[in-house]
Amino acid sequence: MMSSVVLKTYLRCGLRRVFSIQERCRVTTSGSDHGERGLSEEDKRIPRAGKYRSPWKILKEEFEGIKTMKPAGTDVPRETDVLIVGGGVIGSSVAYWLKQWNPSATNIVIVERDPVYTRASTMLSAGGIRHQFSVPENVQLSMFATEFLRDIKEHLSVIHEGPPDVQFNHQGYLFLAPPRDAQQLAANVNMQQQLGARVELLSKGQLAEKFPWMNLEGIDCGSLGLEGEGWFDPWSLVRALKQKNISMGVKYVHGELTEFTFQTKEDSSETNKDLRLDSGVIRVKDGREFEVRFAMVVNCAGPWAADVAEIARIGTGDAELQIPLPVEPRKRFVFVPHCPDGPMLDCPFVVDPCGVYVRREGLGGHYICGCSPGCEAEEPEIANFDVDYEFYNEYIWPKLAERIPAFNNSKLKSAWAGYYEYNFFDRNLVIGPHPYHKNFFFANGLSGHGLQHALGIGRALMEYITEGDYQTIDLSRFHFDRFLSRQPIEESGIV
Repeated sequence: MMSSVVLKTYLRCGLRRVFSIQERCRVTTSGSDHGERGLSEEDKRIPRAGKYRSPWKILKEEFEGIKTMKPAGTDVPRETDVLIVGGGVIGSSVAYWLKQWNPSATNIVIVERDPVYTRASTMLSAGGIRHQFSVPENVQLSMFATEFLRDIKEHLSVIHEGPPDVQFNHQGYLFLAPPRDAQQLAANVNMQQQLGARVELLSKGQLAEKFPWMNLEGIDCGSLGLEGEGWFDPWSLVRALKQKNISMGVKYVHGELTEFTFQTKEDSSETNKDLRLDSGVIRVKDGREFEVRFAMVVNCAGPWAADVAEIARIGTGDAELQIPLPVEPRKRFVFVPHCPDGPMLDCPFVVDPCGVYVRREGLGGHYICGCSPGCEAEEPEIANFDVDYEFYNEYIWPKLAERIPAFNNSKLKSAWAGYYEYNFFDRNLVIGPHPYHKNFFFANGLSGHGLQHALGIGRALMEYITEGDYQTIDLSRFHFDRFLSRQPIEESGIV
Protein backbone atom coordinates (compact mmCIF):
# COMPACT_ATOMS: atom_id res chain seq x y z
CA MET A 1 0.00 0.00 0.00
CA MET A 2 1.34 3.41 -0.92
CA SER A 3 1.69 5.30 2.33
CA SER A 4 -0.56 8.25 2.99
CA VAL A 5 2.53 10.40 3.51
CA VAL A 6 3.68 9.75 -0.05
CA LEU A 7 0.21 10.39 -1.46
CA LYS A 8 -0.14 13.62 0.48
CA THR A 9 3.27 14.70 -0.83
CA TYR A 10 2.09 14.20 -4.39
CA LEU A 11 -1.08 16.15 -3.80
CA ARG A 12 0.41 19.04 -1.83
CA CYS A 13 3.67 19.55 -3.64
CA GLY A 14 2.34 19.20 -7.19
CA LEU A 15 3.67 17.09 -9.98
CA ARG A 16 5.93 19.71 -11.54
CA ARG A 17 8.40 19.37 -8.71
CA VAL A 18 7.95 15.60 -8.39
CA PHE A 19 8.56 14.94 -12.07
CA SER A 20 11.64 17.14 -12.26
CA ILE A 21 13.56 14.80 -9.91
CA GLN A 22 14.45 12.16 -12.48
CA GLU A 23 14.00 11.06 -16.08
CA ARG A 24 11.87 8.02 -16.61
CA CYS A 25 11.94 5.43 -19.38
CA ARG A 26 8.59 4.05 -20.51
CA VAL A 27 6.94 0.86 -21.63
CA THR A 28 3.59 1.05 -23.43
CA THR A 29 0.85 -1.49 -23.14
CA SER A 30 0.94 -2.18 -26.87
CA GLY A 31 4.70 -2.61 -26.99
CA SER A 32 5.12 0.00 -29.72
CA ASP A 33 7.76 2.71 -29.54
CA HIS A 34 5.92 6.00 -29.94
CA GLY A 35 9.20 7.79 -30.29
CA GLU A 36 9.73 5.92 -33.57
CA ARG A 37 6.32 6.46 -35.12
CA GLY A 38 7.96 8.82 -37.52
CA LEU A 39 7.77 12.51 -38.05
CA SER A 40 4.53 12.10 -39.96
CA GLU A 41 2.73 11.94 -36.59
CA GLU A 42 4.39 15.08 -35.25
CA ASP A 43 1.55 17.38 -36.16
CA LYS A 44 -1.01 15.11 -34.56
CA ARG A 45 0.60 14.10 -31.30
CA ILE A 46 1.92 16.19 -28.44
CA PRO A 47 5.49 15.05 -27.56
CA ARG A 48 5.67 12.75 -24.55
CA ALA A 49 5.50 14.33 -21.13
CA GLY A 50 8.87 14.99 -19.54
CA LYS A 51 10.86 15.74 -22.69
CA TYR A 52 12.40 19.17 -23.08
CA ARG A 53 10.40 21.52 -25.23
CA SER A 54 11.10 25.09 -26.09
CA PRO A 55 8.83 27.41 -24.07
CA TRP A 56 8.39 29.52 -27.19
CA LYS A 57 7.02 26.50 -29.06
CA ILE A 58 4.61 25.73 -26.20
CA LEU A 59 3.35 29.33 -26.20
CA LYS A 60 2.95 29.21 -29.95
CA GLU A 61 0.79 26.06 -29.67
CA GLU A 62 -1.38 27.61 -27.00
CA PHE A 63 -1.95 30.82 -28.99
CA GLU A 64 -2.70 28.78 -32.11
CA GLY A 65 -5.32 26.92 -30.09
CA ILE A 66 -6.94 30.21 -29.13
CA LYS A 67 -6.74 31.47 -32.71
CA THR A 68 -8.42 28.35 -34.12
CA MET A 69 -11.01 28.30 -31.30
CA LYS A 70 -10.41 24.73 -30.13
CA PRO A 71 -13.68 23.12 -28.97
CA ALA A 72 -14.32 23.16 -25.23
CA GLY A 73 -12.87 20.13 -23.51
CA THR A 74 -10.13 19.44 -26.08
CA ASP A 75 -7.41 21.42 -24.31
CA VAL A 76 -5.63 18.63 -22.41
CA PRO A 77 -3.24 19.49 -19.55
CA ARG A 78 0.18 17.86 -19.78
CA GLU A 79 0.22 16.79 -16.14
CA THR A 80 -2.13 16.50 -13.19
CA ASP A 81 -2.24 15.17 -9.68
CA VAL A 82 -5.28 12.93 -10.23
CA LEU A 83 -6.57 11.61 -13.55
CA ILE A 84 -10.15 10.34 -13.35
CA VAL A 85 -11.34 8.11 -16.20
CA GLY A 86 -15.09 8.60 -16.49
CA GLY A 87 -16.98 11.80 -15.76
CA GLY A 88 -20.38 10.43 -14.73
CA VAL A 89 -21.82 10.63 -11.25
CA ILE A 90 -19.07 8.53 -9.62
CA GLY A 91 -16.13 10.24 -11.32
CA SER A 92 -17.61 13.66 -10.61
CA SER A 93 -18.20 12.69 -6.98
CA VAL A 94 -14.58 11.59 -6.53
CA ALA A 95 -13.38 14.89 -7.99
CA TYR A 96 -15.77 16.88 -5.80
CA TRP A 97 -14.60 15.30 -2.55
CA LEU A 98 -10.91 15.59 -3.42
CA LYS A 99 -11.44 19.26 -4.13
CA GLN A 100 -13.38 19.69 -0.92
CA TRP A 101 -10.42 18.28 1.01
CA ASN A 102 -8.12 21.01 -0.30
CA PRO A 103 -9.32 23.03 -3.30
CA SER A 104 -5.99 24.72 -4.00
CA ALA A 105 -3.69 21.74 -3.45
CA THR A 106 -5.07 19.23 -5.95
CA ASN A 107 -5.13 19.39 -9.75
CA ILE A 108 -7.77 17.07 -11.19
CA VAL A 109 -8.47 16.09 -14.80
CA ILE A 110 -11.56 14.06 -15.75
CA VAL A 111 -11.63 12.41 -19.16
CA GLU A 112 -15.11 11.58 -20.45
CA ARG A 113 -15.93 10.36 -23.94
CA ASP A 114 -19.66 11.22 -23.71
CA PRO A 115 -19.75 14.75 -22.25
CA VAL A 116 -23.52 15.15 -22.67
CA TYR A 117 -24.12 11.72 -21.07
CA THR A 118 -26.52 10.44 -23.74
CA ARG A 119 -25.47 6.85 -23.03
CA ALA A 120 -24.38 7.19 -19.41
CA SER A 121 -25.73 4.54 -17.04
CA THR A 122 -26.71 7.23 -14.54
CA MET A 123 -28.99 9.07 -16.97
CA LEU A 124 -30.68 5.88 -18.15
CA SER A 125 -31.44 4.54 -14.68
CA ALA A 126 -34.73 4.58 -12.77
CA GLY A 127 -33.27 7.14 -10.34
CA GLY A 128 -34.04 5.23 -7.14
CA ILE A 129 -32.40 5.53 -3.72
CA ARG A 130 -33.03 3.11 -0.85
CA HIS A 131 -31.60 2.13 2.50
CA GLN A 132 -32.84 -1.45 2.22
CA PHE A 133 -29.78 -3.58 1.50
CA SER A 134 -28.55 -6.75 3.16
CA VAL A 135 -24.89 -5.58 3.43
CA PRO A 136 -24.40 -2.93 6.16
CA GLU A 137 -21.91 -0.85 4.18
CA ASN A 138 -24.43 -0.50 1.35
CA VAL A 139 -27.03 0.74 3.83
CA GLN A 140 -24.57 3.30 5.18
CA LEU A 141 -23.62 4.53 1.70
CA SER A 142 -27.27 5.12 0.81
CA MET A 143 -28.01 6.83 4.12
CA PHE A 144 -25.13 9.21 3.51
CA ALA A 145 -26.47 9.99 0.03
CA THR A 146 -29.85 10.88 1.51
CA GLU A 147 -28.19 13.18 4.02
CA PHE A 148 -26.17 14.86 1.26
CA LEU A 149 -29.20 15.35 -1.00
CA ARG A 150 -31.14 16.86 1.89
CA ASP A 151 -28.52 19.62 2.09
CA ILE A 152 -27.59 19.70 -1.61
CA LYS A 153 -28.11 23.45 -1.90
CA GLU A 154 -25.45 23.98 0.73
CA HIS A 155 -23.03 21.52 -0.86
CA LEU A 156 -23.35 22.18 -4.59
CA SER A 157 -24.56 25.74 -5.05
CA VAL A 158 -22.48 27.95 -7.34
CA ILE A 159 -22.36 31.75 -7.42
CA HIS A 160 -24.52 33.29 -10.17
CA GLU A 161 -26.38 30.01 -10.69
CA GLY A 162 -29.71 28.86 -9.31
CA PRO A 163 -29.55 26.42 -6.38
CA PRO A 164 -29.60 22.76 -7.43
CA ASP A 165 -32.83 20.78 -7.07
CA VAL A 166 -32.84 17.02 -7.73
CA GLN A 167 -36.64 16.73 -7.28
CA PHE A 168 -36.44 14.11 -4.55
CA ASN A 169 -39.70 12.13 -4.19
CA HIS A 170 -39.73 10.70 -0.65
CA GLN A 171 -42.11 7.84 -1.38
CA GLY A 172 -40.00 5.01 0.04
CA TYR A 173 -39.30 1.51 -1.24
CA LEU A 174 -41.56 -1.45 -0.56
CA PHE A 175 -39.93 -4.89 -0.71
CA LEU A 176 -42.43 -7.75 -0.75
CA ALA A 177 -41.44 -11.21 0.53
CA PRO A 178 -43.06 -14.65 0.20
CA PRO A 179 -43.02 -16.99 3.23
CA ARG A 180 -39.65 -18.51 2.25
CA ASP A 181 -37.94 -15.09 2.39
CA ALA A 182 -39.77 -13.61 5.38
CA GLN A 183 -37.08 -14.47 7.93
CA GLN A 184 -34.30 -12.96 5.81
CA LEU A 185 -36.33 -9.80 5.23
CA ALA A 186 -36.95 -9.44 8.97
CA ALA A 187 -33.21 -9.85 9.67
CA ASN A 188 -32.39 -7.20 7.04
CA VAL A 189 -34.86 -4.75 8.57
CA ASN A 190 -33.42 -5.30 12.03
CA MET A 191 -29.90 -4.58 10.78
CA GLN A 192 -31.06 -1.49 8.86
CA GLN A 193 -32.86 -0.13 11.91
CA GLN A 194 -29.76 -0.62 14.08
CA LEU A 195 -27.81 1.52 11.58
CA GLY A 196 -30.40 4.26 11.93
CA ALA A 197 -32.53 3.64 8.83
CA ARG A 198 -36.25 4.41 9.12
CA VAL A 199 -37.59 1.11 7.80
CA GLU A 200 -40.71 -0.73 8.99
CA LEU A 201 -41.60 -4.42 8.71
CA LEU A 202 -45.29 -4.85 7.76
CA SER A 203 -47.37 -8.00 8.04
CA LYS A 204 -49.66 -9.14 5.25
CA GLY A 205 -52.63 -7.63 7.06
CA GLN A 206 -50.88 -4.29 7.50
CA LEU A 207 -49.93 -4.28 3.82
CA ALA A 208 -53.54 -4.93 2.80
CA GLU A 209 -54.76 -2.07 4.98
CA LYS A 210 -52.12 0.39 3.75
CA PHE A 211 -52.15 -0.57 0.04
CA PRO A 212 -55.67 -1.77 -0.85
CA TRP A 213 -54.89 -1.57 -4.57
CA MET A 214 -52.36 -4.42 -4.29
CA ASN A 215 -52.96 -8.16 -4.68
CA LEU A 216 -51.03 -9.86 -1.86
CA GLU A 217 -51.44 -13.47 -2.94
CA GLY A 218 -48.24 -15.38 -2.09
CA ILE A 219 -46.90 -12.52 0.08
CA ASP A 220 -46.12 -12.98 3.77
CA CYS A 221 -44.71 -9.56 4.69
CA GLY A 222 -43.03 -6.44 3.35
CA SER A 223 -40.49 -3.81 4.38
CA LEU A 224 -41.30 -0.15 3.78
CA GLY A 225 -38.89 2.77 3.91
CA LEU A 226 -40.44 5.58 5.94
CA GLU A 227 -37.82 8.27 5.43
CA GLY A 228 -34.96 9.05 3.07
CA GLU A 229 -35.99 6.61 0.32
CA GLY A 230 -37.61 7.23 -3.04
CA TRP A 231 -36.35 8.55 -6.36
CA PHE A 232 -34.85 11.71 -7.84
CA ASP A 233 -33.63 13.18 -11.13
CA PRO A 234 -30.18 11.74 -12.00
CA TRP A 235 -29.38 14.48 -14.53
CA SER A 236 -29.88 17.23 -11.96
CA LEU A 237 -27.35 15.62 -9.60
CA VAL A 238 -24.71 15.05 -12.29
CA ARG A 239 -25.15 18.57 -13.64
CA ALA A 240 -24.84 20.08 -10.16
CA LEU A 241 -21.70 18.06 -9.39
CA LYS A 242 -20.09 18.96 -12.70
CA GLN A 243 -20.97 22.63 -12.36
CA LYS A 244 -19.55 22.74 -8.83
CA ASN A 245 -16.38 20.91 -9.90
CA ILE A 246 -15.72 23.30 -12.77
CA SER A 247 -16.18 26.24 -10.41
CA MET A 248 -13.47 24.71 -8.18
CA GLY A 249 -11.02 24.20 -11.06
CA VAL A 250 -11.62 20.59 -12.10
CA LYS A 251 -10.78 20.10 -15.78
CA TYR A 252 -13.23 18.03 -17.86
CA VAL A 253 -11.75 16.70 -21.11
CA HIS A 254 -13.84 15.31 -23.96
CA GLY A 255 -11.77 12.33 -25.04
CA GLU A 256 -10.93 8.69 -24.48
CA LEU A 257 -8.06 7.03 -22.63
CA THR A 258 -6.26 4.81 -25.15
CA GLU A 259 -3.19 3.64 -23.24
CA PHE A 260 -1.03 4.01 -20.17
CA THR A 261 2.71 4.47 -20.13
CA PHE A 262 4.86 3.11 -17.36
CA GLN A 263 7.89 4.12 -15.36
CA THR A 264 10.54 1.38 -15.33
CA LYS A 265 12.16 0.43 -12.04
CA GLU A 266 15.53 -0.90 -13.09
CA ASP A 267 16.49 -2.12 -9.62
CA SER A 268 14.04 -5.04 -9.68
CA SER A 269 14.34 -8.35 -11.50
CA GLU A 270 10.75 -9.52 -11.04
CA THR A 271 8.47 -9.70 -14.06
CA ASN A 272 5.96 -7.03 -13.07
CA LYS A 273 8.02 -5.06 -10.60
CA ASP A 274 9.57 -2.82 -13.25
CA LEU A 275 6.25 -1.21 -14.08
CA ARG A 276 4.61 1.76 -12.44
CA LEU A 277 1.77 3.73 -13.98
CA ASP A 278 3.23 7.03 -15.07
CA SER A 279 0.90 8.74 -17.54
CA GLY A 280 -2.12 8.28 -19.76
CA VAL A 281 -2.62 8.93 -23.46
CA ILE A 282 -5.90 10.65 -24.30
CA ARG A 283 -7.35 10.82 -27.78
CA VAL A 284 -9.68 13.78 -28.33
CA LYS A 285 -12.53 14.02 -30.81
CA ASP A 286 -10.45 15.24 -33.76
CA GLY A 287 -8.03 12.29 -33.44
CA ARG A 288 -5.14 14.11 -31.80
CA GLU A 289 -3.43 12.38 -28.88
CA PHE A 290 -2.14 13.99 -25.72
CA GLU A 291 -0.18 12.53 -22.86
CA VAL A 292 -1.12 13.45 -19.29
CA ARG A 293 1.26 12.62 -16.49
CA PHE A 294 -0.34 11.86 -13.13
CA ALA A 295 0.41 10.87 -9.56
CA MET A 296 -2.64 8.60 -9.42
CA VAL A 297 -5.50 7.48 -11.63
CA VAL A 298 -9.05 6.58 -10.61
CA ASN A 299 -11.08 4.16 -12.73
CA CYS A 300 -14.68 5.44 -12.86
CA ALA A 301 -15.45 4.11 -16.34
CA GLY A 302 -18.71 2.40 -15.39
CA PRO A 303 -19.67 -0.53 -17.65
CA TRP A 304 -16.34 -0.22 -19.46
CA ALA A 305 -14.18 -0.25 -16.33
CA ALA A 306 -12.61 -3.62 -17.20
CA ASP A 307 -11.30 -2.14 -20.47
CA VAL A 308 -9.55 0.65 -18.57
CA ALA A 309 -8.11 -1.88 -16.10
CA GLU A 310 -6.82 -4.02 -18.96
CA ILE A 311 -5.00 -1.02 -20.43
CA ALA A 312 -3.09 -1.01 -17.13
CA ARG A 313 -2.36 -4.75 -17.73
CA ILE A 314 -4.75 -5.81 -14.99
CA GLY A 315 -5.85 -9.25 -16.09
CA THR A 316 -3.15 -9.71 -18.73
CA GLY A 317 0.06 -9.66 -16.64
CA ASP A 318 1.71 -12.00 -14.16
CA ALA A 319 1.35 -12.52 -10.40
CA GLU A 320 -0.99 -9.81 -9.00
CA LEU A 321 -1.80 -8.69 -12.55
CA GLN A 322 -3.29 -12.05 -13.57
CA ILE A 323 -6.75 -11.41 -12.12
CA PRO A 324 -8.99 -9.19 -14.30
CA LEU A 325 -11.56 -6.73 -13.01
CA PRO A 326 -14.83 -8.75 -13.10
CA VAL A 327 -17.02 -5.96 -14.44
CA GLU A 328 -18.91 -5.97 -17.71
CA PRO A 329 -21.83 -4.10 -19.31
CA ARG A 330 -25.27 -5.67 -18.95
CA LYS A 331 -28.19 -4.16 -20.84
CA ARG A 332 -31.35 -3.35 -18.88
CA PHE A 333 -34.69 -2.02 -20.10
CA VAL A 334 -36.88 0.62 -18.46
CA PHE A 335 -40.52 0.73 -19.59
CA VAL A 336 -43.04 3.56 -19.19
CA PRO A 337 -46.67 2.37 -19.18
CA HIS A 338 -49.72 4.60 -18.70
CA CYS A 339 -52.27 3.31 -16.21
CA PRO A 340 -55.11 5.83 -15.66
CA ASP A 341 -56.56 3.92 -12.68
CA GLY A 342 -53.24 3.05 -11.04
CA PRO A 343 -52.11 4.01 -7.52
CA MET A 344 -51.10 7.61 -7.06
CA LEU A 345 -49.48 9.45 -4.14
CA ASP A 346 -49.53 6.39 -1.88
CA CYS A 347 -47.49 4.36 -4.39
CA PRO A 348 -43.94 3.60 -3.18
CA PHE A 349 -41.15 2.08 -5.27
CA VAL A 350 -42.51 -1.49 -5.25
CA VAL A 351 -40.14 -4.45 -5.66
CA ASP A 352 -41.89 -7.78 -6.22
CA PRO A 353 -40.30 -11.12 -5.23
CA CYS A 354 -40.18 -12.05 -8.95
CA GLY A 355 -37.82 -9.10 -9.55
CA VAL A 356 -40.27 -6.76 -11.28
CA TYR A 357 -40.21 -3.21 -9.94
CA VAL A 358 -42.57 -0.28 -10.51
CA ARG A 359 -42.82 3.31 -9.33
CA ARG A 360 -44.91 6.33 -10.13
CA GLU A 361 -43.59 8.86 -12.67
CA GLY A 362 -45.27 12.20 -12.18
CA LEU A 363 -48.97 12.62 -11.47
CA GLY A 364 -50.49 11.82 -14.86
CA GLY A 365 -50.88 8.08 -14.49
CA HIS A 366 -47.45 7.19 -15.85
CA TYR A 367 -45.15 4.65 -14.23
CA ILE A 368 -41.62 3.33 -14.62
CA CYS A 369 -41.03 -0.39 -14.40
CA GLY A 370 -38.48 -3.05 -15.29
CA CYS A 371 -36.83 -6.29 -14.29
CA SER A 372 -33.46 -8.01 -14.62
CA PRO A 373 -33.31 -11.25 -16.64
CA GLY A 374 -33.89 -14.44 -14.70
CA CYS A 375 -30.64 -16.15 -15.73
CA GLU A 376 -27.41 -15.67 -17.68
CA ALA A 377 -28.86 -17.28 -20.79
CA GLU A 378 -31.54 -14.59 -20.99
CA GLU A 379 -29.13 -11.64 -20.89
CA PRO A 380 -29.77 -9.36 -23.92
CA GLU A 381 -27.10 -8.45 -26.42
CA ILE A 382 -25.18 -5.26 -25.64
CA ALA A 383 -24.24 -4.27 -29.19
CA ASN A 384 -26.89 -1.55 -29.31
CA PHE A 385 -29.59 0.22 -27.28
CA ASP A 386 -32.52 -1.53 -28.94
CA VAL A 387 -35.41 -2.34 -26.60
CA ASP A 388 -36.92 -5.83 -26.40
CA TYR A 389 -40.63 -5.01 -26.18
CA GLU A 390 -41.52 -8.70 -26.06
CA PHE A 391 -39.79 -8.88 -22.68
CA TYR A 392 -42.35 -6.41 -21.39
CA ASN A 393 -45.34 -8.07 -23.03
CA GLU A 394 -44.43 -11.63 -22.09
CA TYR A 395 -42.92 -11.20 -18.63
CA ILE A 396 -43.14 -7.78 -17.00
CA TRP A 397 -46.70 -6.76 -17.82
CA PRO A 398 -48.31 -10.08 -16.70
CA LYS A 399 -46.42 -10.00 -13.39
CA LEU A 400 -47.22 -6.33 -12.87
CA ALA A 401 -50.91 -6.79 -13.61
CA GLU A 402 -51.04 -9.78 -11.29
CA ARG A 403 -49.62 -7.77 -8.39
CA ILE A 404 -51.46 -4.50 -9.14
CA PRO A 405 -54.70 -5.40 -10.99
CA ALA A 406 -55.20 -1.83 -12.23
CA PHE A 407 -52.39 -2.48 -14.75
CA ASN A 408 -54.71 -4.78 -16.66
CA ASN A 409 -55.99 -1.48 -18.06
CA SER A 410 -52.64 0.03 -19.06
CA LYS A 411 -50.79 0.82 -22.25
CA LEU A 412 -47.05 0.95 -22.87
CA LYS A 413 -46.05 4.46 -23.95
CA SER A 414 -42.25 4.40 -24.24
CA ALA A 415 -39.10 2.59 -23.18
CA TRP A 416 -35.33 2.88 -23.20
CA ALA A 417 -32.27 0.75 -22.60
CA GLY A 418 -29.14 1.41 -20.56
CA TYR A 419 -26.16 -0.43 -19.14
CA TYR A 420 -25.44 -1.76 -15.67
CA GLU A 421 -21.77 -1.87 -14.71
CA TYR A 422 -22.26 -5.46 -13.62
CA ASN A 423 -19.82 -7.11 -11.22
CA PHE A 424 -20.30 -10.75 -12.17
CA PHE A 425 -18.19 -11.97 -9.23
CA ASP A 426 -20.51 -10.82 -6.43
CA ARG A 427 -22.50 -7.83 -7.80
CA ASN A 428 -20.90 -5.46 -5.30
CA LEU A 429 -18.66 -2.43 -5.21
CA VAL A 430 -14.96 -2.56 -6.09
CA ILE A 431 -13.06 0.28 -4.45
CA GLY A 432 -9.56 1.19 -3.31
CA PRO A 433 -6.10 0.59 -4.79
CA HIS A 434 -4.96 -2.29 -6.94
CA PRO A 435 -2.64 -4.65 -5.01
CA TYR A 436 0.15 -4.14 -7.57
CA HIS A 437 -0.49 -0.69 -9.08
CA LYS A 438 -0.61 1.31 -5.86
CA ASN A 439 -1.55 4.52 -7.69
CA PHE A 440 -4.45 2.91 -9.60
CA PHE A 441 -7.77 3.20 -7.74
CA PHE A 442 -11.10 1.50 -8.44
CA ALA A 443 -14.65 2.85 -8.10
CA ASN A 444 -16.55 0.22 -10.07
CA GLY A 445 -18.96 -2.71 -10.13
CA LEU A 446 -22.03 -1.17 -8.47
CA SER A 447 -24.39 -3.42 -10.47
CA GLY A 448 -27.28 -0.98 -10.62
CA HIS A 449 -26.90 1.06 -7.42
CA GLY A 450 -24.11 3.39 -8.52
CA LEU A 451 -26.30 6.50 -8.56
CA GLN A 452 -27.28 6.19 -4.90
CA HIS A 453 -23.81 5.21 -3.67
CA ALA A 454 -21.69 7.59 -5.74
CA LEU A 455 -21.57 10.37 -3.14
CA GLY A 456 -20.38 8.02 -0.40
CA ILE A 457 -17.85 6.38 -2.69
CA GLY A 458 -16.35 9.75 -3.59
CA ARG A 459 -15.97 10.67 0.06
CA ALA A 460 -14.49 7.25 0.92
CA LEU A 461 -11.85 7.46 -1.81
CA MET A 462 -10.93 10.97 -0.71
CA GLU A 463 -10.39 9.67 2.82
CA TYR A 464 -8.33 6.72 1.68
CA ILE A 465 -6.14 8.79 -0.65
CA THR A 466 -5.51 11.63 1.76
CA GLU A 467 -5.46 9.78 5.10
CA GLY A 468 -4.34 6.29 4.07
CA ASP A 469 -7.54 4.68 5.42
CA TYR A 470 -11.31 5.13 5.59
CA GLN A 471 -12.54 7.55 8.25
CA THR A 472 -16.34 7.28 8.10
CA ILE A 473 -17.58 4.10 6.36
CA ASP A 474 -15.04 1.25 6.33
CA LEU A 475 -15.10 -0.13 2.77
CA SER A 476 -11.89 -2.16 3.03
CA ARG A 477 -13.60 -5.49 2.40
CA PHE A 478 -14.70 -4.19 -1.00
CA HIS A 479 -11.08 -3.95 -2.16
CA PHE A 480 -9.76 -5.81 -5.21
CA ASP A 481 -7.95 -8.26 -2.89
CA ARG A 482 -11.15 -10.28 -2.44
CA PHE A 483 -10.86 -11.47 -6.03
CA LEU A 484 -7.42 -12.89 -5.27
CA SER A 485 -8.71 -14.76 -2.19
CA ARG A 486 -12.04 -15.67 -3.85
CA GLN A 487 -14.17 -14.20 -1.04
CA PRO A 488 -17.42 -12.80 -2.48
CA ILE A 489 -19.68 -10.36 -0.62
CA GLU A 490 -23.24 -11.47 -1.16
CA GLU A 491 -25.92 -8.78 -1.45
CA SER A 492 -29.48 -10.08 -1.60
CA GLY A 493 -30.99 -6.67 -2.30
CA ILE A 494 -29.98 -6.39 -5.97
CA VAL A 495 -32.82 -5.17 -8.19
